[in-house]
Amino acid sequence: MLNSLSGRFLILTTVFVMLAEIMIFVPSVARFREDYLLARLERAQIASLALLADDMLDADLERELLENAEVLNVVLRRDEIRQLALSSPIPSPITGTYDLRDASSLTLIADAMVRLADPENRIIRVMGNPVQEGGLLIEVTLETAPLRAAMIDYGLRILVLSFVISIVTAGLLFLAVQSLLVRPIKRVVATMQEYAEEPEDARRIIQPSSRVTELREAEDALASLQTDLTGALKQKERLAQLGGAVAKVSHDLRNILTSAQLFVDRIETSEDPLVRRMAPKLVGSITRAVNLCESTLAFGRAEEPPPRLGWVRLSELATDVAESEQLASGDYEIEIGAEIDPSLEVRADGEQIHRVLTNLVRNARQAIVASRKPGWIRIGAEEDDGAWWIRVADSGPGLPKKAVDHLFQPFQGGATRGGAGLGLAISAELVRGHGGRLELKTSGEGGTEFVIRLPKSSISMDSAAE
Repeated sequence: MLNSLSGRFLILTTVFVMLAEIMIFVPSVARFREDYLLARLERAQIASLALLADDMLDADLERELLENAEVLNVVLRRDEIRQLALSSPIPSPITGTYDLRDASSLTLIADAMVRLADPENRIIRVMGNPVQEGGLLIEVTLETAPLRAAMIDYGLRILVLSFVISIVTAGLLFLAVQSLLVRPIKRVVATMQEYAEEPEDARRIIQPSSRVTELREAEDALASLQTDLTGALKQKERLAQLGGAVAKVSHDLRNILTSAQLFVDRIETSEDPLVRRMAPKLVGSITRAVNLCESTLAFGRAEEPPPRLGWVRLSELATDVAESEQLASGDYEIEIGAEIDPSLEVRADGEQIHRVLTNLVRNARQAIVASRKPGWIRIGAEEDDGAWWIRVADSGPGLPKKAVDHLFQPFQGGATRGGAGLGLAISAELVRGHGGRLELKTSGEGGTEFVIRLPKSSISMDSAAE
């Protein structure tokens, strides 16, 4: 109950209403005290009128008038003459005087709080204006114990009433929240759970029906998400089936081509000049076909694990990639190097980023070698407040148009002649696993530059490439 949305809303509503009532309670008690004292002044004035009507009052009648007015003494000022109208013995000295004629609200509140905090019965003097212009000033002396008791009784009744109001208000709000928010939210949750059991079933997609604007927007967004996810799952299922069929065909085709390679080896020993001239081309074609089959099988089996993030010194990793590819280039005139601040560290999976850089640098090296011109490849990096940026640039001839049009799509055109495009597809997938993005910055006769963006914030699943 306490951990539910409606339960917490009930408690908060009760607390807030009580706080509001307490803010009202203080001035209410001050107002009650003022009314109490004004009533005593009015009663005292009425009692003094009896004296004005008959100058000779016996002691019993005077005492009865004072008791009915609940005061000890009454002083009435008429025509600039101060007259003690009614009097009785005062049990103790007067401890305070309060003038209600020009008292401000803050003064009344402060006096009321002081009276509530003081349990002692004291004698006070109260002054005010007579009613119905019955004089210039009326002044009474009274005890504070009855006043404080009346204030406490009034305050308790106010608090009880406030508590009842808060409970009723919270209860009504609880029912309203249950009806307008909790039940629709539970319905959305139940729909999500039902959909999660079988997301391929389009009948389980939520049908937006809420009349609350915010909930309707959430239902619309959820329906759109479920529709896209259902379509994606169906597409992936078809692709998985197609992939299985391609893997079987590739496996059988590879066996056939392997046998053909053995026959080609025999053909190379032929004395026929035409056969000897055509045999190398046939060997190259079969070799590329075998490599394509093997790459297809490897890609179909590949299930990249999620990255194991840790702090990686990027300069060491990039230098290792550059040195390895420099050795692979042999005596060809190509310069491969890394220009990265030795202190720069990135939060990433070092092994996966090594594979990405290796794929990019190897593609660049093969493109430069194929152009039969000297060239260079450089790995650089920098950072800003939001991300780390890793750049792989080269002076090669640029990517073929088909490769640019189908970038990061496997089997849609490789970056090098005869390639299947799997290296870039795998690299994009690895970067996407880091929540980052692999982009082609430039490509042309002046060279090619790829940029890897690794976010510094928590991992997001943005697409690596569109």
